[in-house]
Amino acid sequence: MTDLAYLTVAEAAELLRTRKLSPVEYAKALLDRIETHDSDFNAFLRVTPELALEDARRAEVEIMRGDWRGPFHGVPYGLKDIVDYAGLPTTAHSKILQDNLAATDAAVTQKLRAAGGVFMGKLSAHEFAIGGPSFDLPWPPARNPWNRDHFCGGSSSGSGSATAAGFLPAAVGTDTGGSIRNPASMCGIVGMKPTYGVVSRRGVMPLAFSLDHVGPLTRTVRDNALMLDAIAGHDPLDPGSANCATGGYTAELGRGVVGLRVGVIRHFYMRDMKADAEMTAGIEAAVKLLTDLGAQVREIDTAALGDYAACNRTILTSEAFAIHEKWMRERSQDYGALARERLMAGAFVRAADYVNATRIRRKMADTFHALFADMDVAVTASSMDPACRIDNPQAIEHTYARQARAPFNVTGSPAISVPVGFSKTGLPLAMQIVGKPYSEALIYRVAHAYEQATDWVKMHPNENRSVKMYV
Repeated sequence: MTDLAYLTVAEAAELLRTRKLSPVEYAKALLDRIETHDSDFNAFLRVTPELALEDARRAEVEIMRGDWRGPFHGVPYGLKDIVDYAGLPTTAHSKILQDNLAATDAAVTQKLRAAGGVFMGKLSAHEFAIGGPSFDLPWPPARNPWNRDHFCGGSSSGSGSATAAGFLPAAVGTDTGGSIRNPASMCGIVGMKPTYGVVSRRGVMPLAFSLDHVGPLTRTVRDNALMLDAIAGHDPLDPGSANCATGGYTAELGRGVVGLRVGVIRHFYMRDMKADAEMTAGIEAAVKLLTDLGAQVREIDTAALGDYAACNRTILTSEAFAIHEKWMRERSQDYGALARERLMAGAFVRAADYVNATRIRRKMADTFHALFADMDVAVTASSMDPACRIDNPQAIEHTYARQARAPFNVTGSPAISVPVGFSKTGLPLAMQIVGKPYSEALIYRVAHAYEQATDWVKMHPNENRSVKMYV
């Protein structure tokens, strides 16, 4: 079962395609694993064994008759519970929506079903993708598989936890200020926030319309590219959807980084906000390795991290409050304390501040994108710290904002978090690779080259949570 738990999407796809692995056997093994271990991690809000086995049996019949749909045919996946699956509740991990049945599939759900994926269930989140790891909600918060006493990141917390724990090879998350890349960083997996609009948000509970992104969490870079291939594409029913060519995200894997120009945004984690020493060491070791692999590396300067963060915060809280105003007036007591406090902040943002933030955002994005005239990708921190304890609200509040992810929601740029090692206490470390709009294939190329030159992808949490793998 452990071997099946840590199959990559690419490995599973080949075994399934060649009929060396049954989709039903695969799904049953992961369902058994979830039943045995998820009580420790709370990654799932709702496991759907009947739907999973129905999907698996259908995939098995189709593959047996030679009707193979591609690399997600027969492969299990999960959805963050702000993403609609027809006939199931979309709760947003909140009492307010605990009885909210989805009438139709989200666009991303439609694509994964069409690809032949095996749906395993709905995954934990921070309440309405903003609340944090709360203990005053109908369901407990997800925990970190590397150490269950620690935070697993958010707001796509269950997506990160389930993928790292070997419950799923792939999951869907969302990212408004870092909510795919944070759990990827905390859980030692790969999380991509694609260019704004590359993946449709139709059928996804919004947090901030102009900042929301949907994207994949996986254990390897190749798997991430495969999943983005499955879920990307223009959707005329999503007003923010990008009407441009998408796909081919695996095309540049294996080409290496020789000659590529890499800009390091060190001031984010060394001057604007000093990162934990182990996190800094992990990032700097990764930058050195990229140099050793043949990349042309130089330091670059952008706007200050605090300026990006203020712009993101002003827009996010304003748009979030606009979405939640009616519930906040009528049912504020039904929110968890963290979500209520964070959403209420938007009530006090002046219209002039919001308008000015949107104008500044355009200038910041244009200035940042212009840097790519002289470089191919940028590298910087994702989180500034390894995961803190989940039962320490002060530590969570302190570390939650210590990140360099929000700038790329402001710019709409594609950005990926990849593992760069472990702290001395066995908690994952990560870096972020960023590109110009629609350069996901190039980002995957750099991330894959780094991944293949290290052993981090081969390391998984032990069931007894005793981790002995350090930087």
